[in-house]
Amino acid sequence: MTGVELHHGAATDVGRVREVNEDAYLVAPPVFVVADGMGGHDRGDVAARIVVEEFAALADAGYDPRRGPETVTETLRAAQARIASYDAEQRARGARDFSAGTTAVVALLIEEAGEPKWLLANLGDSRIYRLLGSELEQVSVDHSVVQELVESGAISPDDAAVHPERHIITRALGGRGRADADFFVLPLSGAERLLLCSDGVSGMIDDEQIGKILLTTSDPRDAADQVVAAAVVAGGRDNATAVVVDVVGLADDRPYDSDAQRVSLEQKLGALP
Repeated sequence: MTGVELHHGAATDVGRVREVNEDAYLVAPPVFVVADGMGGHDRGDVAARIVVEEFAALADAGYDPRRGPETVTETLRAAQARIASYDAEQRARGARDFSAGTTAVVALLIEEAGEPKWLLANLGDSRIYRLLGSELEQVSVDHSVVQELVESGAISPDDAAVHPERHIITRALGGRGRADADFFVLPLSGAERLLLCSDGVSGMIDDEQIGKILLTTSDPRDAADQVVAAAVVAGGRDNATAVVVDVVGLADDRPYDSDAQRVSLEQKLGALP
């Protein structure tokens, strides 16, 4: 792939309540990751770090951009296997029912029909947003109990924000939930700016505030800093992490497909073990 220039920024903060930052992130163009270690599980920070290490190795080694979904799946499987091995080691040392876990959101450049595109993937309730013009849109879909309730019509989106089970996720790496990711493919012209963030951001500030920061802050480094700072000012009840990525210098005046192409992992590649 040629002709794609990326600018980026990243920030993380332990927040005002937690003693340990269990978030981890990777900025290794063209690979970007945010992983949020699950605070209710043992050593979520280790699980998050494993995910980042596996994708860092992928970025270092390089990958075939025509095999994006397969590449991400293989990397997630490698992370899942390492987390399982870590759990087994801890249980062998006497930590009964030890289970590390983490969410993950991933963005990397791929190639389809000779054209560069974004491949996005998510597991859990960390999020991926895109900014296009003046509109902020959540691309990923939360894997959580409250999201399922919203989709079934049992509660409203406003109810979800304060629901007592809003932090219970249904998919993750490690732990005991499902570990199959959702994939989304976006043309680069359909995502002028991407935001990957942990729920320590999206759970503290709403989409309107996130969008305002991303719209009014041109430098992605400043934008990431301000998104995280706003989450901390709003209460900082969790670790907060943001990665902001801009596509710059892309000359493409063709109409873009405004709808992200969502591809379930089960349909394309089968569920992770």
